[in-house]
Amino acid sequence: MMRAADILPDDINTGTFNGIPVRKGTVGAFLANARVWADPLTPANERTVAENDIVDALPALRALGLFDLLEIRDPALRALADSH
Repeated sequence: MMRAADILPDDINTGTFNGIPVRKGTVGAFLANARVWADPLTPANERTVAENDIVDALPALRALGLFDLLEIRDPALRALADSH
Protein backbone atom coordinates (compact mmCIF):
# COMPACT_ATOMS: atom_id res chain seq x y z
CA MET A 1 0.00 0.00 0.00
CA MET A 2 1.04 3.58 -0.60
CA ARG A 3 -0.02 6.69 1.24
CA ALA A 4 0.47 10.27 0.06
CA ALA A 5 3.11 10.82 2.77
CA ASP A 6 5.08 7.88 1.36
CA ILE A 7 5.45 9.76 -1.93
CA LEU A 8 6.03 13.27 -0.53
CA PRO A 9 6.33 13.57 3.25
CA ASP A 10 4.63 16.53 4.92
CA ASP A 11 7.87 18.53 5.10
CA ILE A 12 8.74 18.11 1.39
CA ASN A 13 6.85 20.04 -1.28
CA THR A 14 8.52 18.88 -4.49
CA GLY A 15 9.70 15.55 -5.82
CA THR A 16 11.33 14.49 -9.05
CA PHE A 17 9.48 11.87 -11.06
CA ASN A 18 10.88 10.58 -14.34
CA GLY A 19 13.27 13.54 -14.37
CA ILE A 20 10.54 16.18 -13.96
CA PRO A 21 10.14 18.20 -10.76
CA VAL A 22 6.56 17.87 -9.51
CA ARG A 23 5.19 20.14 -6.84
CA LYS A 24 2.84 18.80 -4.19
CA GLY A 25 -0.67 19.82 -5.16
CA THR A 26 -0.15 19.55 -8.91
CA VAL A 27 -2.90 16.98 -9.42
CA GLY A 28 -5.35 18.89 -7.22
CA ALA A 29 -4.60 22.16 -9.02
CA PHE A 30 -5.10 20.44 -12.38
CA LEU A 31 -8.52 19.20 -11.28
CA ALA A 32 -9.55 22.61 -9.96
CA ASN A 33 -8.37 24.34 -13.15
CA ALA A 34 -10.11 21.74 -15.32
CA ARG A 35 -13.41 22.48 -13.58
CA VAL A 36 -12.96 26.23 -14.11
CA TRP A 37 -11.90 25.75 -17.73
CA ALA A 38 -14.84 23.46 -18.53
CA ASP A 39 -17.48 25.64 -16.88
CA PRO A 40 -19.32 27.60 -19.61
CA LEU A 41 -20.01 30.38 -17.10
CA THR A 42 -16.32 31.05 -16.48
CA PRO A 43 -15.29 34.48 -17.78
CA ALA A 44 -12.89 34.33 -20.73
CA ASN A 45 -9.94 35.81 -18.84
CA GLU A 46 -10.28 33.27 -16.02
CA ARG A 47 -10.63 30.45 -18.53
CA THR A 48 -7.40 31.57 -20.22
CA VAL A 49 -5.55 31.56 -16.89
CA ALA A 50 -6.90 28.10 -16.10
CA GLU A 51 -5.90 26.84 -19.55
CA ASN A 52 -2.36 28.14 -19.16
CA ASP A 53 -2.07 26.47 -15.75
CA ILE A 54 -3.43 23.20 -17.20
CA VAL A 55 -0.90 23.25 -20.04
CA ASP A 56 1.93 24.09 -17.63
CA ALA A 57 0.99 21.10 -15.44
CA LEU A 58 0.88 18.53 -18.25
CA PRO A 59 4.58 17.55 -18.18
CA ALA A 60 4.39 16.89 -14.43
CA LEU A 61 1.16 14.92 -14.76
CA ARG A 62 2.67 12.84 -17.53
CA ALA A 63 5.81 12.25 -15.46
CA LEU A 64 3.59 10.94 -12.68
CA GLY A 65 1.92 8.59 -15.16
CA LEU A 66 -1.53 10.01 -14.48
CA PHE A 67 -2.73 9.63 -18.05
CA ASP A 68 -1.36 6.08 -18.27
CA LEU A 69 -4.09 5.07 -15.83
CA LEU A 70 -6.79 7.72 -16.14
CA GLU A 71 -8.41 9.23 -19.20
CA ILE A 72 -9.78 12.75 -19.39
CA ARG A 73 -13.49 12.29 -20.03
CA ASP A 74 -14.29 15.81 -21.23
CA PRO A 75 -13.59 15.73 -25.00
CA ALA A 76 -12.52 19.37 -25.22
CA LEU A 77 -10.19 19.11 -22.23
CA ARG A 78 -8.77 15.86 -23.60
CA ALA A 79 -8.13 17.57 -26.95
CA LEU A 80 -6.39 20.44 -25.15
CA ALA A 81 -4.14 18.02 -23.26
CA ASP A 82 -3.43 15.95 -26.38
CA SER A 83 -2.42 19.08 -28.32
CA HIS A 84 0.36 19.88 -25.87
